Amino acid sequence: MSLLAEERKKKIMSLIQEFGQVKVNQLAKEFHVSTETIRRYLEELSNEYKIKKVHGGAVKVEPVNNELSMFEREILHIDEKKLIGKKAASLVEDGDVLFIDEGSTTMQMADGLLMKEGITVITNSFPIAIKLMEREELRSFTGELIFLGGHVRNDHFRTTGSLAEKMAKEFYVDKAFIAIDGVANQAGFTSYDLDKCLLSQVFISQSKKSYVLSDDSKVDKVANYKIASLEEVNYFITNIDYSDTVDLTKEQWIQS
Repeated sequence: MSLLAEERKKKIMSLIQEFGQVKVNQLAKEFHVSTETIRRYLEELSNEYKIKKVHGGAVKVEPVNNELSMFEREILHIDEKKLIGKKAASLVEDGDVLFIDEGSTTMQMADGLLMKEGITVITNSFPIAIKLMEREELRSFTGELIFLGGHVRNDHFRTTGSLAEKMAKEFYVDKAFIAIDGVANQAGFTSYDLDKCLLSQVFISQSKKSYVLSDDSKVDKVANYKIASLEEVNYFITNIDYSDTVDLTKEQWIQS
């Protein structure tokens, strides 16, 4: 897909977010392309679960927001999340520069990072930042902490939006640790929140290696917005081997 085509698709998404719908004929006139080209763009966006195609155009996907608050997520499947977070932290090497996404599972990495030397943690998660700041005062965390500013989501204790994305794009990191709401063969890795999805995509694109963390409750589930296809992520850390359900390669699976 050409850069121009990607820019047009972003513009289509922007128009749908603003007006709730778009028409094929209007888009063809605006972009000075054929209606067949517009239909192809809409088909691609629909396949990524970003829009819903209708006769003559497309409409906004109304999110069925099943993402629980941070307080609710923090207590669910906590034992599995602790094991996954511990495993993820064990993969961090001294001197690594990291993106750590907001999530109740990625949050479990914090304790395992305390013994690492010379690491830099870049995050949009208030709980992760606070935990590392507290440890920094006790001198049990001696690394660098960079917090991404942006739109604050009070219910999820995270920042997202264009400001956070712009800041994240200034970094190139060794490893990115991503939280998700669902993973399935056709849909790939998905999220209930569009802004979180877009920031996670930046994390993946700006990292040498990307790791998705998820307990088994997210496996074979599809949320509203696509973060990445299965092949776009290097590793998937979970508590149970679901290779018979999700078509990741043997090299991508990491069991906690």
